[in-house]
Amino acid sequence: MKDTLPRQQQTDQAVPPPETDAAPHTSGESAVRNGMTRRSFIGTIGVGATLASVGTSLISLTEPAEAATAAPTLARKRRTAARKCRTSAAQMAYARGVVLPSPNNEEVDYPYVANFSKGLPHNNLAEVDPTAYAALLKALSTGAASDFEAIPLGGTAKLRNPQSGLAFDLEGPDSHATSMRAAPRIDSPENSGEMAELYWMALARDISFTDYGGKSIIDAACADLSAKSDFRGPKLSGTVTPTTLFRGPTPLELYGPYVSQFMLKDIPYGSLTVSQRQWTLAPSINYMTDYDPWLHVENGLGATQQQVLDPTPRYIRNGRDLSGYVLVDMLYQAYLNACLILIGMKAPLDPGNPYTKYTKTDAFGTFGDPHIITLVTEVSTRALKAVWYHKWYVHRRLRPEEFGGRVHNHVTGQATYPIDSEILSSPVLDEIFNRYGSYLLPQAFSSGCPLHTSYGSGHATVAGACVTILKAWFDESFVIPNPVVPNIDGTALVPYVGFDSGMITVGGELNKVASNIASGRNFAGIHWRTDFTEGLKLGEEIAIGILQEQKATYNEDSSFTLTKFDGTTITI
Repeated sequence: MKDTLPRQQQTDQAVPPPETDAAPHTSGESAVRNGMTRRSFIGTIGVGATLASVGTSLISLTEPAEAATAAPTLARKRRTAARKCRTSAAQMAYARGVVLPSPNNEEVDYPYVANFSKGLPHNNLAEVDPTAYAALLKALSTGAASDFEAIPLGGTAKLRNPQSGLAFDLEGPDSHATSMRAAPRIDSPENSGEMAELYWMALARDISFTDYGGKSIIDAACADLSAKSDFRGPKLSGTVTPTTLFRGPTPLELYGPYVSQFMLKDIPYGSLTVSQRQWTLAPSINYMTDYDPWLHVENGLGATQQQVLDPTPRYIRNGRDLSGYVLVDMLYQAYLNACLILIGMKAPLDPGNPYTKYTKTDAFGTFGDPHIITLVTEVSTRALKAVWYHKWYVHRRLRPEEFGGRVHNHVTGQATYPIDSEILSSPVLDEIFNRYGSYLLPQAFSSGCPLHTSYGSGHATVAGACVTILKAWFDESFVIPNPVVPNIDGTALVPYVGFDSGMITVGGELNKVASNIASGRNFAGIHWRTDFTEGLKLGEEIAIGILQEQKATYNEDSSFTLTKFDGTTITI
């Protein structure tokens, strides 16, 4: 390509070969350049070079004549540097290497019993038609649109976007280069602990978080979960207590009210102030507790009841309110709100932000409010692509509502399944049966779960990604002033005056808002604890990769320091 070509002609030319100082193209890169799809590209991934630093500053010119002479050279240098920056980021992603999938092998050991099949045709035991499930597996194997169109459905409800798991992204780790541990199996004590927690959550949906002490259902839940041999929720001295019950996995989340300050405080939204008092679900109404309506929904035929709403707007004060929030939220909504609240309270920035030290210039497009507001939301769909790969192409874990049907049919003698004994002997089953007349898991949503597999939770993965960005941007140790808590009926906020009111930090409340959103899905009965906890980690992995790749694009000398969900601290 010659610089004397007209601009449009230059634009239409083939991409020039790399400069001699650029990283060489790998076979994988060549495949992508030649239009190869993921299906034919899988298997070519390997280890590449690490990200190189790229200098892009231009020399200063004082004389117009010098500027005219130097401009073409400077333009070419900038163009080359821009390409080098992009290819170096691609090499960083490439260097992350290959991650082998880690399914739990239930699909082989217990065909058609232990995996997601909602929306496909089933028999009267809600066991999936083997031909339909085989068609689903074929489509996931080939990735062909015609094969997805050939999947037999049990009703009119459509499967949720499985091809998203095949999409590439241009920033952050490739979805297929991320990892999640194998999901708990239905024959494991860990699964029993998680299912017992979900039954107890359903029974406790209408109890205010501020009223957990002294409630018989709460005490029974704590005792049962403490007795489970592999329940991995938070505990104090090895025991589940009302202060740890249904909480998230990180220690700072145990301080302050159950609901994060970022889901309670008013949101400064430009010239508006937005109250977080919201519509919610009507109390004491649960769904899919009778077998025939439950089976109707499992076949993808839609809800048999209409969702009933509470006519009074309320602040979130119990599990049902959390469920109502995550029924209709935009996935990054709670974290955009948190970001606006932090900006509004002038929360201190991470010390690695260069504008905490500059005295002559301020931040805006880089390291200013427009930067963080964009960054905290843009990770959302990148996180979704990653978790959709794990949902559809690796784990295919059944939903809790499906497993509730397995428990019901096993306990009533309609079928025999390889279910771990700890859930079958749990006192929560008697509580459920005495209240509803079945062993099905009561649902907060009339339609139950959406038509995609359970592991991991999309809400949790997006939460992990967005919260990681915010923890990197703001000083996590900053104590949030004037904490609040809803009154008993959620119609107003009152000051929080607990002994730990001065221990409610940005980092703890960001972890808490992520857990609140993920737990809202659990309270609704549509996700497991590990869908939540492992989803957070997956989202974190995506966000860290994006921060790493973006760092080389800034002229400023910067860094981000954050505390991961496992308690370790990293600096980017």
